[in-house]
Amino acid sequence: MEAKTLLLEQWASCLDKEEWFPPLEKVLEDITFEQAMWKPADGEMNSIWELVCHLLFYEKRYLMRFLGETENEPQAENNKSTFRLPTETLENWEETKQEYFYVHRELEKTLARSEHEDMYRQVPGEDYPLVIEMKSLAMHGAYHIGQIVLLSKLQGAWARKHSS
Repeated sequence: MEAKTLLLEQWASCLDKEEWFPPLEKVLEDITFEQAMWKPADGEMNSIWELVCHLLFYEKRYLMRFLGETENEPQAENNKSTFRLPTETLENWEETKQEYFYVHRELEKTLARSEHEDMYRQVPGEDYPLVIEMKSLAMHGAYHIGQIVLLSKLQGAWARKHSS
């Protein structure tokens, strides 16, 4: 199987294609504002919304770098600050989700349009070519989707329609 085809499959499974783990779009569809803000009592875990902000930060930054729009890429002092929330309103929660879905799909389109040489060119500001960065971003997404599912389960918000 060609690397591009494999990456497109991985990328889709992180957002909207049901595989062996639930895609983020499906996981978030029934999450309320209150559930998105919730954290376990020990305070050691990020909230669902913070995790979505973190995913959005890295995907948006990579998209901007790949498109050569580094002046528009998001900035952060450190990794911890990538979990920072905008003003905590229902509207901003909905906007965060929609922006994440949009950026994820734009990266998918970028990957789908890429020629072989694009897949292996070094992107400014990144250590590896597109093929490796997209693989890493997909794995990063799957990891955090698992955390989001766990947070949902801890709240009793995991719908019975989900098999796991």
